[in-house]
Amino acid sequence: MTATTDGSAGAMRSQAVSAGVPADTATAGDVREAAERATRLGIEHLLGRQDEAGWWKGDLETNVTMDAEDLLLRQFLGIRDAHTTEAAALFIRGEQRADGTWATFHGGPGELSATIEAYVALRLAGDRPEAEHMARAAQWVRAHGGIAESRVFTRIWLALFGWWKWEDLPEMPPEVIFFPKWLPLNVYDFGCWARQTIVPLTVVGAFRPVRPAPFALDELHTDAADPNPAKPLAAAASWDGFFQRLDKGLHAYRKVAPRKLRRAAMRAASRWIIERQENDGCWGGIQPPAVYSLMALHLLGYDLEHPVMSAGLASLDRFAVWREDGARMIEACQSPVWDTCLATVALADAGLDADHPALVKAADWMVREEIARPGDWAVRRPSLAPGGWAFEFHNDNYPDIDDTAEVILALRRVNHPDAARVEDAVSRGARWTLGMQSKNGAWAAFDADNMSPFPNRLPFCDFGEVIDPPSADVTAHVVEMLAYEGRSHHPATRRGVEWLLAEQETFGGWFGRWGTNYLYGTGSVVPALTAAGLPTSHPAVRRAVTWLESVQNEDGGWGEDQRSYTDEKWIGQGDSTASQTGWALLALLAAGERDSTAVERGIGFLAATQREDGSWDEPFFTGTGFPWDFSINYHLYRQVFPLTALGRYVHGEPFAGRALQGS
Repeated sequence: MTATTDGSAGAMRSQAVSAGVPADTATAGDVREAAERATRLGIEHLLGRQDEAGWWKGDLETNVTMDAEDLLLRQFLGIRDAHTTEAAALFIRGEQRADGTWATFHGGPGELSATIEAYVALRLAGDRPEAEHMARAAQWVRAHGGIAESRVFTRIWLALFGWWKWEDLPEMPPEVIFFPKWLPLNVYDFGCWARQTIVPLTVVGAFRPVRPAPFALDELHTDAADPNPAKPLAAAASWDGFFQRLDKGLHAYRKVAPRKLRRAAMRAASRWIIERQENDGCWGGIQPPAVYSLMALHLLGYDLEHPVMSAGLASLDRFAVWREDGARMIEACQSPVWDTCLATVALADAGLDADHPALVKAADWMVREEIARPGDWAVRRPSLAPGGWAFEFHNDNYPDIDDTAEVILALRRVNHPDAARVEDAVSRGARWTLGMQSKNGAWAAFDADNMSPFPNRLPFCDFGEVIDPPSADVTAHVVEMLAYEGRSHHPATRRGVEWLLAEQETFGGWFGRWGTNYLYGTGSVVPALTAAGLPTSHPAVRRAVTWLESVQNEDGGWGEDQRSYTDEKWIGQGDSTASQTGWALLALLAAGERDSTAVERGIGFLAATQREDGSWDEPFFTGTGFPWDFSINYHLYRQVFPLTALGRYVHGEPFAGRALQGS
């Protein structure tokens, strides 16, 4: 993973040879020829993966906690069956590392909570604690503090079966459902994914249910006689100390909470949950909120045959990916809208005719997925007319700004026979996106001005990011979309550009909130800035180019490990991947570096690593749900971003000259 800017002829020849170009004749023309071949193969591969309905969807791979918690839910509800259990166990066993642990991303370190949950799931599947692979896992868990050091969510799952004490968990009362939106820590201070999880969990926590444990877990404690040794409180004057003492106060409140108020809060939470169930039975198109919502409603008296429950349970099965070996992997979410708009952009930029049937069919599907009703975003923007697109198949309550920007960019690349219909959808989406700008001039993923400093400090909220502040990658996609809509000089666009320029790191890159990491942020921002009219000579663009050249790997590609979120020495460092090489190339091409050695070597890497079927292999996780805390391997990223970069290398930047038209 050593970075280099070496552009020697020898390095270039080695790339060309790998791409099928004779070593003694390697030239820039050879690189272009290799790029054209790779582009053709990439188009054929991607076209072959389109669903008959018009969409694309790659697997969304996360970590084994999804699979473990699915089994624990089924155990809790009394519906766990042998076939599902063994299929899940087969997948979980296959993900175990040599040291007995489970990681949360490919090549990452062992993670305590993931290891505990995987271990418990395998115990449910019948794996004995004395088995060699189980003993290794238990020993590692004890060496790292045991269950007591795991995340709150892991300990909640264990409390459901008496493996942990409810009173030793942070408290979150259901009465928060009544907090007005101006009061700190109201449910709309949390990001949409967090509020969908927290509301049902307040109900679960109010009941504190315990199902009979099928076995003990003493082997996962450092001291089974004292599994939760007392820890000193932080200083009272610190934020941590304040929230720790607030949690103690909430535990005391539980004992005196008025029964009528508690019952009313539970009813209100129940209504809130049911109102947000999607047409397919899921909640927000995300597996974790669906799991906790089903658990909460079950505790509130909804039997498994109730339509809400049966639809919800059926939706969980749609998160399952069955593999050829019989293993069953659970997706945390599904990404058809996101994958479809990215695939459309890739194919169009790779030279597919704008009226090609595949692109028209994709546009048809995307237009049908437009969201036409208000959702939770309207709490902060009550007068804004609905529009836009979500990430998933069914998620009308939570359209997201990132998808909306990219869908519009995709639709603009298609010559659709019903142009007026597309134009109306684009117009509504762009209007909604403009209305979702936060007060600092930037855009977040789902909400506007969701930047409260308090939710992340709650002891209850140690599972990852729980607010939705604006990010450079989302803002860049919006700025790029507005520029291509002829709004480069719109005040909202200019404020977005100013925010992006202020957010550039001193070394030249931009932080990546939803992709790993500075390669994603920089690959998003530079094309947006140049689309919005910044010259390629602008100092911000040149700093980005210099940084990208400095972190290019010896093999010509780029890579960045998930550890860059917690350790600066990993910034821009990691094994080369197809998707991250694509991001770096998108930035360099937008910066006018098409004929540079760095670009030629990057193109050579993509051509050299492409498989004969036109695809790329990529085990590394280059996406994020929560930076560091929840990593994602989008299986279609390895196809769409390399193809987009190759296409722009071969055919030039899309919409050249359009960005500066209009206002």
